[in-house]
Order: sequence, then C-alpha cells, then structure tokens
Amino acid sequence: MLRQKARPLSRGEIRSQPVQQLIDWMRETMRDAPGVGLAAPQVGLSLRIAVIEDSPESMRGLSPERLAEHERSPVPFHVVVNPRIRLSGPGVEFFEGCLSMPGYSALVSRSRAARVDCLNHRGDPVSIRAAGWYARILQHEIDHLNGVIYIDRMATRSLATTDNLTRYWKNRPIEQIRAEFSSVKPSPSPASSVHGVSQSPRRKK
Repeated sequence: MLRQKARPLSRGEIRSQPVQQLIDWMRETMRDAPGVGLAAPQVGLSLRIAVIEDSPESMRGLSPERLAEHERSPVPFHVVVNPRIRLSGPGVEFFEGCLSMPGYSALVSRSRAARVDCLNHRGDPVSIRAAGWYARILQHEIDHLNGVIYIDRMATRSLATTDNLTRYWKNRPIEQIRAEFSSVKPSPSPASSVHGVSQSPRRKK
C-alpha cells in the first residue's frame, strides 16, 4: 500500500459519512502516535487524503535555537485532499522520521517553501502557502500519496535510531551535523574482494 499511488476522491465522497469518520480516526491516530501528519496509505487505504497538525506540545524538548533554525511554529489541524504541490526556494536538510517506520530518522533535503492546491474536509478548494517545517510536513505527506517514503530521499549514511538521534544530534545545529557526516568516509573495499567474497588472482597459463 505504501508504494502505490493513491486515488483521488470526489467531492461527494469527501462529504460522505465514511470519509468524515475516516478523518476523525486519522486525527486521533496521528495524535496518539504522536505525529504531525498522517496519510491514508499509512492506515491501509489508497486514498489521496492526509491530516496535518503541528501542535505546541509536539515541539517540547526543542530549544528556541532549533525551532528558529527549522522555521517551526504551530500549525492547526487541517485536512488535504487530492493535493497538487509546487515547490520553491532552496533545498534544506534536516532529520526526518515517519510513523510507518518507527524508531528511525535520517537527513532529508526538502524545498523550503511549497504551495499546495487541494480540497479541504468539506470538499471545498483551498490554496496553502507554507514555508519551513510546515512545508516539509506537506511534502512528506504528499509523498506518501504518491508511493514515496522518506528513505527514498534520505542521505543514506545519516540513518539513525531515534535513541541515537536524541542522544547525539537533537539540539545540534544542522551545519555541525552535516559537517560531521561529510567527514566520515566509507572504508574502501579490498581490491581483491568483490561483494565481500575474496577473489584469488588468476594464474597465468
């Protein structure tokens, strides 16, 4: 399900009782996790709908410096249906995790700003302009609707457990984190080894 492109909903479907109940359920699931966004494919439904909320409670434990660096401020609960996204601004890199892959985070580069045209929970058209962390949340959730997961975009060597992220990286400036990762180089494979299997040199006949 997470690798499928979800199908759009009609206005009538959005306003129906089953979808309204789905929205309520997704909101509670997101809050219980807790998370800042949840897309329908994450709960086993191939529908182009996501819920988003970045509450003050979700920012506890982050220093004012990191909140400013992330351009993060509270975002009230809302629903995006059948979104179309346009990205702008430079790419910015921060640690990102996912409720579908709990226990891990990695550095992911996302556009700093985004415009999303979509339908709301009533099926009415709305246009959202977002920057900073809010734009990141929108990009993450809309990726889910297109069968894309954050690990598809991550800096591979930055993948870390949540425990290690909290212990080593949580309140450190992103430039410092990036510098440390760039200074770590993978060990070169032995010339005589292919895919971890030692190869004996061929004898000349």
